[in-house]
Amino acid sequence: MSRRSISLLALAATTALALTACSSAAPEPTESAAAGDDFGLVTDGTLTVATEGTYPPFTFHDESGDLVGFDVEIAEAVADKLGLEIVFQETQWDAIFAGLDAGRFDVIANQVSINPEREEKYLFSEPYTVSPGVIVVPEDDDSISSFDDLAGKTTAQSLTSNWYELAQTSGANIEAVEGWAQAVALLQQGRVDATINDNLTFLDYEKNEGPTGLKIAAETDDPAYNAFAFTQDKEALVKAVDEALAELREEGVLAEISDTYFGADVTQ
Repeated sequence: MSRRSISLLALAATTALALTACSSAAPEPTESAAAGDDFGLVTDGTLTVATEGTYPPFTFHDESGDLVGFDVEIAEAVADKLGLEIVFQETQWDAIFAGLDAGRFDVIANQVSINPEREEKYLFSEPYTVSPGVIVVPEDDDSISSFDDLAGKTTAQSLTSNWYELAQTSGANIEAVEGWAQAVALLQQGRVDATINDNLTFLDYEKNEGPTGLKIAAETDDPAYNAFAFTQDKEALVKAVDEALAELREEGVLAEISDTYFGADVTQ
């Protein structure tokens, strides 16, 4: 065999060894990253989350302007479990489902209550918040002590919220608002008689605002179950999110986040 042939064989062997070394050193894709290929995400590798940003303590801005809140931290923990980056898109509540339908977001994280009407059109994760709805009235008003007493009264509600439907079926006249803050303002100004919302929203408001001149007049018999909302084509993503929530619950992360905002575990 000629020296040239020997040199060519040596070069080929060296190249093969180098390629083998590079191949063995390349990291294997993680299970979550591989699964992410099937999620149909708006942006590859990123969970795009719709939220209001004006609904404390669930999603709001702190004194430094950062987006924080109970739902925000739950969503961040889920994205971390899935090995995904996370981007929040802040949207008014009345437009949030339209944005989901249009494919602008992968999921809504904004204390979305599960109800039959929504279940006909959307998929939901396992609930991560359990809380009753409450009627909030001025503390000197004793005319409302049950949902039946709302008949003929005026309540302030977001038109696309679960609480709007409850107020309507209770016979109330509806004053449309964009969210809790506007509803409370109208109530304190005496322009409406009541508002229906989540118990946790009211308790957080009382905790942070001090005496508000408001009280809980009645609460629902059955609690609301709140979860992440998805379009019908996101079965794989819903399954992955449920698995992440189960792990976070078992690890005590959900309870820890809950205790930070409410002083109790509201995720069970």
